[in-house]
Amino acid sequence: MVAKLSKSRVMMSILIPLEFLNVIPDLYETEEIFDPICYIKLFTPDSNWTWYVIEYSKQDSKTCFGFVQGFECELEYFTLDELESIRGSLGLPIERDLSFKPTLLSKIKRG
Repeated sequence: MVAKLSKSRVMMSILIPLEFLNVIPDLYETEEIFDPICYIKLFTPDSNWTWYVIEYSKQDSKTCFGFVQGFECELEYFTLDELESIRGSLGLPIERDLSFKPTLLSKIKRG
């Protein structure tokens, strides 16, 4: 089954577990929600960047919308292809925080 999936789709199964695919809202589904839920936390283990996934595209299976903490903290779009190519200062790839539980965006912003 994995052989039939595109590279982005395979990466999604690593960064975003299959059990979350039906739970994470599609793109634009939460735009009217004041305090959406962040479902997945991705981070660079050797840097200070973090991506919280709020939505992902069920059409292209790679575009996500979420809260990004980096040079600034902001809501933005990013792709799994983009995240796959990123390496921190020690060359480590992005990882998923396995202990992260879905959390309201307001709680994450408060720290």
